[in-house]
Order: sequence, then structure tokens, then C-alpha cells
Amino acid sequence: MTILHNFLLAPILFIAFIFINNQDFSQAAAAAAPTLPRPDPDNDPLFARWLVSQGSWGVLNTLDHFDLTPFGNVMSYSDAGTGSPYFYLTTTRDPTGLNALKNPKSSFTLSEYELGTCNATTDPQSPLCAKITLSGRLRLLNQNSKEAASAEAALFRDHPHLAGNYAHN
Repeated sequence: MTILHNFLLAPILFIAFIFINNQDFSQAAAAAAPTLPRPDPDNDPLFARWLVSQGSWGVLNTLDHFDLTPFGNVMSYSDAGTGSPYFYLTTTRDPTGLNALKNPKSSFTLSEYELGTCNATTDPQSPLCAKITLSGRLRLLNQNSKEAASAEAALFRDHPHLAGNYAHN
């Protein structure tokens, strides 16, 4: 799969820069691997990175490129072992990618409910079920970078349907 320079015709690989309390938690990201058990929720950085590393989808919110109306879209993602979500977006199949190119401000909301680790609750909004909204800016990855290759490999590993659906844009 080649990501073309013409963004209106090709899928786009983005990373969300995540800032929690305006701090960098890259050490927590390195410690949170997809096979780790649920950490103590009181350890905010580690728990947040764990939740990102364990999930596979969430709601990515961008600002509409015409009138800056908030727009949320359910998106598959992978963290590629970094603790930051990577998204594979297109500008031809939904507005999220185009919105991100025009204005990179975004938020991404995840729920622990997807993981089944919410103490057997049947309600995704239960206080026992962690939720997180990450705010920051989406960044277009350089298509020839190691980071883009790693992110794409992780996305296609975790979501094989993405490779097939975007192969002929």
C-alpha cells in the first residue's frame, strides 16, 4: 500500500499527539504493553497509556472544515506500542481526514468497557468503567518514515480490513 502525495485521493496516516495535564508520559507509554494486566487507576499516566494500548476503537473528534462544528466519528486505531493512537484516515470516504488536514485540533474518547475489565458491569457509563478523552493535535506522518511504516504495520495487523478497504483509493 502506497500513500500518495495527493491527499484527496489517498488514505492518510495520522498520529494523535496526546497531552495529559500538559505532561509527556513517554516512559509510561513504554511501560504499557498490550499484554499487561489492568494497572492501578490512581496511576493516571500509566493507566491512560494502558487504556490506549489495550483498545482498538474510540470516537475521534475533529472540527468540520467548513464551519468548525464539532464532528465525532468512530475510528479504529492502533498504538503501535507507543501509547499514542495512530489512525488511518481517508479524505474520500469520510470527512475526518479532511477536517484534520484543515484544522489538526482533535480529541479522542475511549472507554474501558470494550476491554471487559470494568468489574463485570453491563453499563458502559458505569463509574467502575474508566473513560478517557485525549486532547491534542493530529499530525500527518511522513509516508517514508520509520514511524509511518511501524504505524501502518500495526494498524493492518490489528485491523486487517483497513488494508483491503483503502487499497484502491
